[in-house]
Amino acid sequence: MPSAKSKNLTGSYSCIQALYWMYFAAIMSFSGFFLLGGGFSNTQIGIIAAVAGIMSALLQPVLAGYADRPDSPSLKKIIQILYVIQLLLGIGLFFSRTLILTGLLYGISIALLQLMTPFINALGMESINQGQKLNFGLARGMGSVAYAVICYVLGIITVKAGVLSIPASVTIITVLSLGCLIIFPFVKTQKSAQTSSDSKSLANPLLFFRKYRRFSLVLIGCIFIYLSHVLLNNFNFQIAQGKGGGSAEMGTASAIAAMCELPTLFLFGYIIKKIRCDLLVRFAGIFFVLKALGTFLAPGISMYYGVQVFQMLGWGLLTAASVYYVNAIMEPEDAIKGQAYFTMTYTLGSVIGSFLGGALIDFARVSSMLLFATVSALFGAVIVFIFAERTPLNK
Repeated sequence: MPSAKSKNLTGSYSCIQALYWMYFAAIMSFSGFFLLGGGFSNTQIGIIAAVAGIMSALLQPVLAGYADRPDSPSLKKIIQILYVIQLLLGIGLFFSRTLILTGLLYGISIALLQLMTPFINALGMESINQGQKLNFGLARGMGSVAYAVICYVLGIITVKAGVLSIPASVTIITVLSLGCLIIFPFVKTQKSAQTSSDSKSLANPLLFFRKYRRFSLVLIGCIFIYLSHVLLNNFNFQIAQGKGGGSAEMGTASAIAAMCELPTLFLFGYIIKKIRCDLLVRFAGIFFVLKALGTFLAPGISMYYGVQVFQMLGWGLLTAASVYYVNAIMEPEDAIKGQAYFTMTYTLGSVIGSFLGGALIDFARVSSMLLFATVSALFGAVIVFIFAERTPLNK
């Protein structure tokens, strides 16, 4: 039920989003730098990320189904628990001195990172559904600002401080995230007995996808889109090297991409009132294709920087539109599961991309990986364009 007196939670939720995407940047964007510096090969890095993705893909629907139950802890409490685990992992990475332990701890960190995404998004959407004032696009935009800043800063710090700057940064970010969550006002919505019963029955994936048939096809398309996105992001250090740069240039390119998302995210509250969610999701797929193709064709670092502009209407658009799209087509009792399944497409794309990306780079070359990313994005965009379900205009 909506609260008697709604609060403007945009500021506090923006802090949660900002710190989450700083955490994301440190773990994912600098995974190649950290793990290559720790003695891992590209193929081994791919295997670590892939296994982590499998773990996350298996856990996401299970944890989301549990979170939808009336007797479960609130979303806020679940996120706090995940961050506490990450804090322990970050400290462990800082002191780890063996290859096996480092790979294990880093892999679990990646799994937790991916596991957390739908719950961070659902926390915001559930607050909106409860009647609180919250500009999701603005908050998510602040996440991109923070992502850009931390990528640029870490690009400089890593050159001077080396690989240990990554777990140190993750530990600091995690502590700050826990602090923000403590002060964020959120109370779990109480559901009726019938709604709770329906939610439990749809915890079975077969029943869920039978209810939402077209949604399942959109998810397949998004797997291929995100596969392309993952190849460009998880191996961005190797791409930057292939264009003639290094970790500093990688950080700069990531920062540019994140900054390009901002106009879309900051204006999304206006955009969503003028254009249907399904059209935005379709349109975003086209720009994933353009970014992958541009990265493949870029002859050097300068052009690689320029290609990042496609992030504006690719990832920048889809990351917000997808959350609203799921919220629009799902029954309230399925909302968290819907967010989790959509996030799982990124996770599965990450699994496939991690296996293929490292192997393609090691046994072929970076350009072969980028060509594959382009074809994958095109295939996924076509599927999404055909099967995205028409949604009402958001008022």
